[in-house]
Amino acid sequence: MDRSVLGRGELIQILREKKAKVDELIFRWLPQSHETKELDLLNRMMRDYPGRGGKGLRGTLCLLTCQALGREEEEALPTAAALEIFQSWILIRDDIEDMSEERRGEPTLHERYGVPLAINASDALYARMWDLLLTNRSVLGDEKTFELLNEFTRMTIHTTEGQHIELSWVNDDRWDLSEEDYYAMCRKKTSWYTCITPLRLGGVIGGADQKLMDAFIPFGMDLGVAFQIQDDVLNLIGEEEKYGKEIGGDIWEGKRTLITLHLLRSVDPEESREILNTLSKKREEKTEADVRRVLEFMKSYDSVAYAKAVAKKLSEKARGYFEHRLKALPEGEAKTVLRGIVDFVVEREL
Repeated sequence: MDRSVLGRGELIQILREKKAKVDELIFRWLPQSHETKELDLLNRMMRDYPGRGGKGLRGTLCLLTCQALGREEEEALPTAAALEIFQSWILIRDDIEDMSEERRGEPTLHERYGVPLAINASDALYARMWDLLLTNRSVLGDEKTFELLNEFTRMTIHTTEGQHIELSWVNDDRWDLSEEDYYAMCRKKTSWYTCITPLRLGGVIGGADQKLMDAFIPFGMDLGVAFQIQDDVLNLIGEEEKYGKEIGGDIWEGKRTLITLHLLRSVDPEESREILNTLSKKREEKTEADVRRVLEFMKSYDSVAYAKAVAKKLSEKARGYFEHRLKALPEGEAKTVLRGIVDFVVEREL
């Protein structure tokens, strides 16, 4: 491939192919049936979220970075699969903490089986993730395997810190937040596990030098925040069958998003009181009319359009990092796909 850009259809097809390879390994790795009824249920619960689809972006970024550095993607498959298992683990937890009712068009795991069993299944997935990472020793050796474990540990710390910040805002009913507060939370919660760590994991496997490993951080930081903003947008205006979660879920859950923060600084005091009164209610106290009313405010004050413009600006900034600070990545098919993902992040519909 001698082009520097890909058509959207080509890019989506490549992403699907990469995800299929990662999924195949995940379902070979996770246990299937068991003669003990209770353990059979645990195994089915562990396989539930990985089987619900999704973008597979994190695993794909790991594979592509490894390939761009001249290594075979098979060397990165266990690590990419472990990333996707991490994603399922964190989503089960996130759904419980947010009291979400749907995930990818189906009831969340805790809605289906109850909170205690869902927590335990997420713990089991987390253990399987580390176990899969340790299989790298036979192919990559102990030194690289230890580096990969280090990266996963760092990612877990950043992600849980970001989640704590967001949960604390809800717990303390805080709305006196700036855009920078929101960006800082996203950098912790989303950027590290969605972009930075997948790139750095591919870099470890591919033998990237320290300069390139360091460059993945600012690139992934901006791309991850753009990804989160687009996710917030889709939560409000996406198509439910494509997005996979209930539309307006962030309003039901009282999430602090860039869209909400823009709205609150745009409305008059009376409208602000009405909006805050609705957003601060517990989920079970809100009505569909409440959610529709807030969504109407967001549209009338162009808060969604504002967020989309910020996401676009951040993706363009990330593109600049990619072309200048990541120029050490050799040109080729893998780098072309990575370049395409920068634009895809803010253009996607799921």
